Amino acid sequence: MSAIYILWLRELKRYIRSKAQIAASLGQPLLYLLALGFGFGPVFEKSGSGNYLQFLSPGIISMSILFTSIFSGIAMLWDRQFGFLKETLVAPVPRIQIMIGRTLGGATVAVIQATIVFLACLLVGFRPAHWAMIPLAFLFMMLIALVFASLGTAFGSVLQDMQGFQLIMNFMVLPIYFLSGALYPLTNLNKPMAIVTHLDPLAYGVDALRNILSGIAHFPLTLDLALLSGVAVIFLTLGAWLFSRIQL
Repeated sequence: MSAIYILWLRELKRYIRSKAQIAASLGQPLLYLLALGFGFGPVFEKSGSGNYLQFLSPGIISMSILFTSIFSGIAMLWDRQFGFLKETLVAPVPRIQIMIGRTLGGATVAVIQATIVFLACLLVGFRPAHWAMIPLAFLFMMLIALVFASLGTAFGSVLQDMQGFQLIMNFMVLPIYFLSGALYPLTNLNKPMAIVTHLDPLAYGVDALRNILSGIAHFPLTLDLALLSGVAVIFLTLGAWLFSRIQL
């Protein structure tokens, strides 16, 4: 049986068994959805920008994908030192297969998590603009998950201990989220802010989901697809190269 499939299946089984992880990973998205969606909703509507819940929900779904996929890669550090991965690295299996299996597993888990958040959005009042476009939305969810699961693998390959976790959170993951336009429109930003947001790969994922699910777009959908695909290839290559250099 292929090592890619074994590691992909193992990530899914570990996620399904960890009910505490599922519950904990839903806490932050639901808090943002309820507190911001209903808290800033009246202000957003008074400004003439429409229903804030419709605007915010794709961003919350993207947040769930970002955090789950990034953390799946960083969790590799613990697994590498004490878990199954340590045994896998010394097995006669190409490391590229190990990396791809873990990355695909982390990305799949992130999409499952995003699906749960999507259902929660429906429960609080979010309604997709076109139900027939839902499969396309899941395609973009998987693409976003691949981008950041690959980035998480790259982080997990170079970190030596868990002390680097907070550094990555504060200086990489949180800025990626808050600069993506998940919580606010990207229109009418000052020039420095506009440049930074255009360099954020998550901005194109958020925009694609918002375009598909809410009918609100800042970039053309083809540009979102091209940018995310290109970044996915770059991060997969980087993650594979760094993973191949892991020293036991």
